[in-house]
Amino acid sequence: MSGAGVRILVVDDNEDNRYTLTRRLQREGWTDLATAENGREALTLIAQERFDLVLLDIMMPEINGYEVLKQLKTGSATRDIPVLMISALSEFESVVRCIELGAEDYLPKPFNPALLRARVRACLEKKRLHDQELSYLTEIDHQRRRAEALLHAILPSQAVDELEKSQTVTPRRHEDVVVFFADIVGFTAYCDLLAPEEIVANLDVYASTFEEIASHHGLEKIKTVGDGFLATAGLLLPNPDPVMASIQCAMSTIASARDLPLPWDVRVGIHIGPVVAGVVGRQKFSFDIWGDTVNVAARLAGHGRQSGINLSATAWERIRTRVDATPLGPVLIKGKGAIDAYRVAPPG
Repeated sequence: MSGAGVRILVVDDNEDNRYTLTRRLQREGWTDLATAENGREALTLIAQERFDLVLLDIMMPEINGYEVLKQLKTGSATRDIPVLMISALSEFESVVRCIELGAEDYLPKPFNPALLRARVRACLEKKRLHDQELSYLTEIDHQRRRAEALLHAILPSQAVDELEKSQTVTPRRHEDVVVFFADIVGFTAYCDLLAPEEIVANLDVYASTFEEIASHHGLEKIKTVGDGFLATAGLLLPNPDPVMASIQCAMSTIASARDLPLPWDVRVGIHIGPVVAGVVGRQKFSFDIWGDTVNVAARLAGHGRQSGINLSATAWERIRTRVDATPLGPVLIKGKGAIDAYRVAPPG
């Protein structure tokens, strides 16, 4: 490690020793130096400033080298600062004790310039490698958190947990799931009349608001399909009253769409039944649901020419005593035939 950016603290109660060491270090290119004449002063400096290496005498007044070393190696902010002990040959057993306490190495008195250079360089290089390792670990942790955040943005938490544990998500059939599909009335006409920037900006506000509304009512947004939103109630999270929660979510969604910078009318289709759920893709994961229940909800969302909430008869039976609705009669569902459906008027 070169002298640039390296800060070294020399701690010795002997002024001549401090002078000799600092002069020698300066000649070797380490010019950013500080000195302390006792352990107390050294600890104060270390608490206030950043140091890459400490040259520490053992026998000093007030607080000796043992205690300074102990405090440094037990402190979370200072334990990684390398410490090079300064000792006379007669203090060899003390040096061994210091090494056991966490010191990197020792420097015998009187100082040999070549040995001083070699041991200081070795300590600083170890510090550089340690700092580099911490930097790499920090970056790895940052990337891991970023990857987790991206996964949570596209997959439900339960799917992410299973994927991290087993590298796969087992497809499952779920019974009694409410499927909620919201569709913007006349969206294609809007695209033909307005600038793309206006359409996308309005969609962004609409999508962000829907996510908040769905979460508030206990629904899970599954995905965006063009201008439509697919969500569920009772699939991944327990919901004691999924159909009613979905109707309330639909009411809020329709009201929020009317308050957009470019107001839109929204139709919602709601059906309840079994679905198959799972994750598809390898490079780009996607959590999705399939089945007749999804098909019915999507077709109901596309039925009619005005804003409103269209429910299948199965869904209507769950809340018929609590919500007023108008029978739509048989509604033709592609691939299924005609089914009975009901319409709940939108707010306002």
